[in-house]
Amino acid sequence: MAKGTASSPATATATPPSAALKRSTSSTQNMKNQKSILGFFQKSSPATPSNAARSADPASSPAQRVSENRGKGTTTASSAQKKKGPAKFAQNLTPVPSSDLIIPEEEEEGEGEEEQETETTPKADAASTSPSRRAKKQVNYIESDSEGEDDDEQIFRPGRKNAARGQANKRVKLSADSDEEFEQKDGDAGYSDDEMEDFIVPDDSDEEARPSKKRKRPAQQPVRKSTSLSDQPVPPSPDGDLDLELPEASTGTALKWAYDPENSEPRKARPAAPAAPKTPSSTRKEKAHVREPEDRYPWLANLRDMDGHAPDHPDYDPRTIYIPPLAWSKFSPFEKQYWEIKQKFWDTVVFFKKGKFYELYENDATIGHQLFDLKLTDRVNMRMVGVPEMSLDHWANQFVAKGFKIARVDQIESALGKEMRERDGKKGNAKEDKVIKRELASVLTAGTLVEGSMLQDDMSTYCVAIKEAIIDELPAFGLAFVDTATGQFFLSEFVDDVDMTKFETFVAQTRPQELLLEKSTVSQKAMRILKNNTGPTTIWNHMKPGKEFWEADITVKELDASKYFVSEDDENLTAWPEVLRAARDKELVMSAFGALVQYLRLLKLDRDLITIGNFTWYDPIKKASSLVLDGQTLINLEVFANSFDGGIDGTLFQLLNRCITPFGKRMFKQWVCHPLMDKQKINARLDAVDSLNADSSIRDQFSGCLAKMPDLERLISRVHAGNCRAQDFVRVLEGFEQIDYTMSLLKESGSGDGVIGQLINGMPDMSLLLEYWKTAFDRAKAKENGILVPEPGVEEDFDSSQGYIEELHQELDNLLKKHRRELGSTAICYRDNGKEIYQLEVPIKVKNVPKHWDQMSATKQVKRYYFPELRSLIRKLQEAQETHSQIVKEVAGRFYARFDESYMTWLAAVRIVAQLDCLISLAKASSSLGQPSCRPVFVEDERSVLEFEELRHPCLITAVEDFIPNDVKLGGERPNIDLLTGANAAGKSTVLRMTCVAVIMAQIGCYLPCQSARLTPVDRIMSRLGANDNIFAAQSTFFVELSETKKILSEATPRSLVILDELGRGTSSYDGVAVAQAVLHHVATHIGALGFFATHYHSLAAEFEGHPEIAPKRMRIHVDDEERRVTFLYKLEAGVAEGSFGMHCASMCGISNKVIERAEVAAKQWEHTSRLKESLERRRGGGLIGLGWLSDVAWAIRESPGETGAQSNDDISERGLEVLLKAIEAL
Repeated sequence: MAKGTASSPATATATPPSAALKRSTSSTQNMKNQKSILGFFQKSSPATPSNAARSADPASSPAQRVSENRGKGTTTASSAQKKKGPAKFAQNLTPVPSSDLIIPEEEEEGEGEEEQETETTPKADAASTSPSRRAKKQVNYIESDSEGEDDDEQIFRPGRKNAARGQANKRVKLSADSDEEFEQKDGDAGYSDDEMEDFIVPDDSDEEARPSKKRKRPAQQPVRKSTSLSDQPVPPSPDGDLDLELPEASTGTALKWAYDPENSEPRKARPAAPAAPKTPSSTRKEKAHVREPEDRYPWLANLRDMDGHAPDHPDYDPRTIYIPPLAWSKFSPFEKQYWEIKQKFWDTVVFFKKGKFYELYENDATIGHQLFDLKLTDRVNMRMVGVPEMSLDHWANQFVAKGFKIARVDQIESALGKEMRERDGKKGNAKEDKVIKRELASVLTAGTLVEGSMLQDDMSTYCVAIKEAIIDELPAFGLAFVDTATGQFFLSEFVDDVDMTKFETFVAQTRPQELLLEKSTVSQKAMRILKNNTGPTTIWNHMKPGKEFWEADITVKELDASKYFVSEDDENLTAWPEVLRAARDKELVMSAFGALVQYLRLLKLDRDLITIGNFTWYDPIKKASSLVLDGQTLINLEVFANSFDGGIDGTLFQLLNRCITPFGKRMFKQWVCHPLMDKQKINARLDAVDSLNADSSIRDQFSGCLAKMPDLERLISRVHAGNCRAQDFVRVLEGFEQIDYTMSLLKESGSGDGVIGQLINGMPDMSLLLEYWKTAFDRAKAKENGILVPEPGVEEDFDSSQGYIEELHQELDNLLKKHRRELGSTAICYRDNGKEIYQLEVPIKVKNVPKHWDQMSATKQVKRYYFPELRSLIRKLQEAQETHSQIVKEVAGRFYARFDESYMTWLAAVRIVAQLDCLISLAKASSSLGQPSCRPVFVEDERSVLEFEELRHPCLITAVEDFIPNDVKLGGERPNIDLLTGANAAGKSTVLRMTCVAVIMAQIGCYLPCQSARLTPVDRIMSRLGANDNIFAAQSTFFVELSETKKILSEATPRSLVILDELGRGTSSYDGVAVAQAVLHHVATHIGALGFFATHYHSLAAEFEGHPEIAPKRMRIHVDDEERRVTFLYKLEAGVAEGSFGMHCASMCGISNKVIERAEVAAKQWEHTSRLKESLERRRGGGLIGLGWLSDVAWAIRESPGETGAQSNDDISERGLEVLLKAIEAL
């Protein structure tokens, strides 16, 4: 394999051939002078120069060579073995499981030199003369890169074992250091020969920084052989080295232990052999992967960041590591290259490109080994695991899913490019230049993934920077966040309320995957909101104020200095996107954006994304234009995530989302987050839904043509970044061509003047732009080879480079014809053998082959050769192809830049298609609701109204076949609030939720699953549902209830929809009833919102019996007192429930009768609320006036406290007095 050949000297030629070609030269001499089969194996390695005179050509098969050698006795074998020296054998060789990923070890400095030395130093080895000893000796055949056959049977066959494994197509050598080579074999088993050559050869830098002294193996002193059967072999050396030196003996017979039935005593230890000088095998350096990195690098045992802070220091930065200056001087060039990058990314798993593999070193290797069972080995002084280049995306995904950051370090030149650079004299530090140049290509985190293959789904993934401050004793926030896959930035700045409602809503809407927070400045309350609304895989980055989390003025200066936006004829500020320019003077949002820019710069993504210029102002709560769904309501109503497992099953979004394009799905989520409030816009959407369902041709054409549309929004951002595969670029062009064709069909079919017509007519004309791309490059080659090959005449430098390569191919063709004539055979042809291309293949029957040709490989039928003229042409071809590959990259970059000039046109087309997709999704969802379903009717009455007839829960239509519908009628001529009582599990919460979900659907522009629907647009839905505490936020159940209730009291308006479920159950009955009564009175009397108030406090029904804005409702049930069973009828009706029937529910749940009977006795004695209800009913005839009314009368007649207070009270008093007068009339 390549290890055996990497550092071998090569025969010099006039034109320096590639490394692969050089290696093969000396092996030709070896093949011509073998005297024995052992000699062949010894000399077939290119690493071993031949010292013997040339002999005749070798026999053409292993069998012939063996028959020739058989008559020569042991003389040749003995001399060959003397020349070789005592070879080691390895003990306890465990086969590698096929499931392990096998990682090759790197060659060590001077390996080839050591082999040369051991082969040229004669050593007395009596044991080697013994045929039996030689037969039993373990031999390792290391594959050579320099040759290999295709599918032909080979002339050189090292043994049945290798042949059986399909690896017999390479020449072999007998290793001078069997143990090391066996370990190497173990490590290399998973790679093909071509991959291994790429893996090992490109770098000359992997030698260890060690003394240059060569290892020598002194001959051992003769040891007299013991004849005792009970003697033991000499035990291995105590340092654990597996290599054993075979003691020399006077005879060639191997000593064996035999079983003696007469001798029952245990075996005795053999007398120890005389001490021999310590051999290099016992002092050989221990493998890196068996020692912890902390044992080899003292500074890893005592971690500090680059500023010298220990982990327990408050300013410790876990992203960096301090490496002392003395350590740098001991690093090999490759180690230095690695640690220069790793020291700045200590908390990141760094994938380092080596040939066709990506490798992880030291602590990263340990992570890969422990988490994913990757094969642990070592390179130079570093433990290492590796993965093939083609599976990088898969493994990066695995690490990202575990919450790790991933850095990718790529080679920016090939091995041939490095040779060309050195030859052209572009050398700096000679030692440093031995390393192939590499640089950080990108850093991947869960919140900043850009490759479509790594993203888990079509929804947006956000990285959010948060700046918090206090303005007028209220929390204020600056937010900057980005969807890196599409390059869309959002900016927001607002002053929030004490409960941080806007901030909580924002977090619930976006569900950030990565957070950038200013260290030690985010409040405890904001941190609790973030922790409660983010997942376990969310990445938290705490950044240093000023240095990493920039202030606003630094951000502006950096944006100017970095020239992300450049104006040719005016100052650069005019080139800034309008939204960013408007935010320039807003300190909080610009500081947050500065942190985002700094972080993206660290990830090597800043220029790719910012220069797109896709900026949008984001308002979490669009009070003016949309129905407000705050964070708690999104959770309570299960809009995006269910309460069972946090998934999407059973959610409103899953019900409505029928989009077929990825960018349509993302836009539809925004539609659900912000339902419309404008009656005209809602009706325009409903008109579009009607027309799509009435005439399905548009819907069918759209779905048929765009069903397999790629994610164009993400791909055009990749094209802008110049980081797009040729196949993806073709998909982008074909996608836009399909859109252009579909839109032309829709225009022809006529789409009217509605929303659909406006969208189709607003589609930008892309025909001229697409016309150019039809002839710009060869699409077939782009799909097949992944290369953008321009049509002739488009790119001159590409044409000239391609022409030169074609000339070289023609010269090679001419050379072939010439030698066919000279040798008189038309069967002569070129054959690629691994990386050794254009070997001249000559049939074995052709005898007049020139003597100066070097045989490279052979089969039974043919031999393959190189000669100087051919080598020179191949070298020119390889260099031309290397240059051409750079031109191909440049041409692709030019194509991408040309396409990106029309970015705004492409983006506008994508957004129009996304809106059409959303409308068609609403049409599909509307038509799938079954019967009855209806179009909601919106009215603009002064008094809010909400009327649904025979309403079913939309999300349960498919899950429950016999769902019982209910009428919901609030406001208008009826009271605004329904006071809902009923038994446990009677369906109260379901009625509350389905009412809210129906309102959201109606205002998005969807049909409803009911007989009829009439409503005024709702400005806000506010909910207080369920009983749950918040342990991590140190909030009890009652605390959570009152926090949500406080928001309702402060934010609700007469146009709001409020649902309160079992308020007050988190505390004692006395406190609970008092709170519930006061809240209900305030909402119904002073706020005037529509809604439900569900409760088990039946005394409230008596308290508010005459209230003009409260109507008692209950869930119908059938009670069997004898069996203590309740039959739930799930029908909403007027009236007050007789009770909650908790004992009946307990019986239905299987609690024993004895416990239930005792509970009934206790309830009659101590139940406060039922006794309160009885006392209220007794007082009802005596003109009962509730405490709420008495409070209102006292409030109305008290003196005004002052102008400011009077003014603030007047806003509420008009409605309050109106309701109070109605109540007095009712009395």
